[in-house]
Amino acid sequence: MNLILDTHTLLWWLSDEATLSPAARSAIADPENTVYLSAVVIWEIRIKEAIGKLTLPPDFREVLDEQSFVELAISVAHAHALRDLPPIHRDPFDRLLVAQAVHEGMLIATHDPDIARYGVGIVVA
Repeated sequence: MNLILDTHTLLWWLSDEATLSPAARSAIADPENTVYLSAVVIWEIRIKEAIGKLTLPPDFREVLDEQSFVELAISVAHAHALRDLPPIHRDPFDRLLVAQAVHEGMLIATHDPDIARYGVGIVVA
């Protein structure tokens, strides 16, 4: 399975939050799955950190580097895929994450019920 992590899913995984569902925890930990970390997620995290909505440990980047995630850049094709999405979600980060998942044929690990309304496959986080 190819799986892309929503922002809250990544943060729950890294902090070993009990909030993260057993299904998502299992899917992320399964070495048979390829887990992608989108630049969209890091972009959102760093913006929230900069405006004081999120506090990260000083070694956040090193902690990420220790994970076996595959980096997923934002491409022009991903940006064009936004055109085909219905106006369900107003959050630009979530919309771009959905566009990436649709374009790349991935499931999204998320706790956001609006993302499922796009018809993209999800693993409930």
